[in-house]
Amino acid sequence: MSTEPEFEIPDDGRDSEPPEEQGDDAALDAYSQIVIRVAESVTPHVAAIEMTSARRNGQLRVGSGSAVVFTGDGYMLTNAHVVAGIQSGRAVFANGKQTDVELVGADPLSDLAVVRGLKPTPPPAILGNADSLRVGQLVIAVGNPLGLAGSVTAGVVSGLGRSIPVRAGEHRRVIEDVIQTDAALNPGNSGGALADTRGRIVGINTAIAGLGLGLAVPINRTTQRIIASLLKDGRVRRAYLGLVSTPIPLDASAVVRTGQKEGLRVVEVIAGSPAELSGLQPGDLVLRAQGRAVSSAESLQKLLFAEAIGEPFPLTVLRDGKTVQLMAVPSEMSQQQ
Repeated sequence: MSTEPEFEIPDDGRDSEPPEEQGDDAALDAYSQIVIRVAESVTPHVAAIEMTSARRNGQLRVGSGSAVVFTGDGYMLTNAHVVAGIQSGRAVFANGKQTDVELVGADPLSDLAVVRGLKPTPPPAILGNADSLRVGQLVIAVGNPLGLAGSVTAGVVSGLGRSIPVRAGEHRRVIEDVIQTDAALNPGNSGGALADTRGRIVGINTAIAGLGLGLAVPINRTTQRIIASLLKDGRVRRAYLGLVSTPIPLDASAVVRTGQKEGLRVVEVIAGSPAELSGLQPGDLVLRAQGRAVSSAESLQKLLFAEAIGEPFPLTVLRDGKTVQLMAVPSEMSQQQ
């Protein structure tokens, strides 16, 4: 009976790979070690959640995604679109433990929601500060896409300060100041953690904008204020302008004339919104709001809490090379907006 011959590669005394390839392998291994370390530290704090409620016809209404434990007494962050007005559900952690959860509050504008576990949960994750992120920085996403618990993807921060319109049923809303990343996100990742290389939660993953494009709500001072309102009152009273914007640097002549290096380019003005009624137009460059310089969606969002509702809201914009003064009157943000 014949047997397959055995081959032995002779050792010629040289490394089997060129030095530059060995360097590449070493770099890849270092990258892998970072992702592994972060995944091991973050995954225990992330749950798969399923929110359910009975309809009149007897069928179940279901919202599913992920959630991140952020307090020692079982409060979890997720997306408002995951809970979608459903009051209760269940959370399952990577170690198999589970708990019933109840909705504490939701804020559609930021797409953040808080739910509370009714049984003991794993200890909280460490929250970071997304204001320290830089474009190109490595980030790791942990969630439960397509029902696959504890899934980990990695990528880089592709953009900061984005303002994205999202459709919710028949209505549209604008999610402000999101982090853009190329870490792969799929249905079920929503509400999961976006972590930096130290394992700190810098974002809560949200809507998928397109192939190779993921978004996350940043964890920073503004969202901490939103979270505090959700914990206290179950809602956030927000002033509504109705514009979609993106931060851009000003050209040299505009810097000289305005004294600012950046502004907010208006990408879209929502029909019938206070922004449209003020005369704001797509293509305008917003420089100041309420007399304060604005250079990111967050810097504008900080001015749009309850105290701005129904009050004059002056805007300074650059249009066709000329400075234009506009006056908006923000309305109160509703669920439909």
